[in-house]
Amino acid sequence: MRVAVIPARGGSKRIPRKNIKPFCGKPMIAWSIEAALQSSCFDEVIVSTDDTEIAYVARQWGARVPFMRPAALADDHAGTIPVICHAIEWLRQGGKQPSQVCCIYATAPFVQVDDLRRGLDLLLANDCSYAFSVTSYPFPIQRAIRIAAQGRVEMFHPEHFNTRSQDLEEAWHDAGQFYWGQVQAWLENAVFFSPLSIPVRLPRHRVQDIDTPEDWLRAEWMFKAMQSQAGLL
Repeated sequence: MRVAVIPARGGSKRIPRKNIKPFCGKPMIAWSIEAALQSSCFDEVIVSTDDTEIAYVARQWGARVPFMRPAALADDHAGTIPVICHAIEWLRQGGKQPSQVCCIYATAPFVQVDDLRRGLDLLLANDCSYAFSVTSYPFPIQRAIRIAAQGRVEMFHPEHFNTRSQDLEEAWHDAGQFYWGQVQAWLENAVFFSPLSIPVRLPRHRVQDIDTPEDWLRAEWMFKAMQSQAGLL
C-alpha cells in the first residue's frame, strides 16, 4: 500500500497555529490534504499531529488521524524522518504493510497533483530511495556574498568574481513540498541529499517556504496570482 503522511504539530512559534491558519480561503493544511486525495496515489492519507484542533480540522478535510503523535516527536527538535518512521511503525503494528510513503508538508499550498504523480513515477522507475521536490536558485550561488565584520562585504567564493553567470553551474535546493520514499529508506534513516535520491523539478514560481509572516504574505500574493492566471478568481 502507498501512504501519504502529513506532519502537523501544534507548536509553531513564528506563525502561531500555522498549520490551520486560513490561507486563501482554506486552512493551510487543507491544501496538502486535497492534493494528496485528488492525486489518487494513496491508499491512505494520514495526518500526524499532537494537537486535537489540528486533528479535527484534518478530519474535516478528509484525512485520517488514527493516532496522536507522542510529545517526544512534537517538539522544536523533532525531525521529519523520525515522524514518518513513527507513522510507518504504527501502520505495521496494525497489520498494514506500506511499500512507498510520501511525506507532504502541511504548509505546502503550492503542491500539485501532477507533481505528486510525477514523483511516484520517478521513484518507481529508478533505483532510488527518495524522489523529492526541488527548484533552482534564482541567482548563482557561487557569487553569493556575506556581510562580515564591521558590516563589510566579502564573497563566499572570490575566485568567481570575474566568472560570467552563464558559465557557472546551476544550483538547486529542496522545495520543501513532498518527499516520496521507499519504506526501507525511511526506516533506515537514509538521508535525502544523496545519490540515492532523484529530483522532482519544480518551477521557482511554485515554490515558497512559509516560515515567517513575510513569507506568508508573499505566498498568498503568489497563490492568488496563480489562481487568477488559471481563471479561478
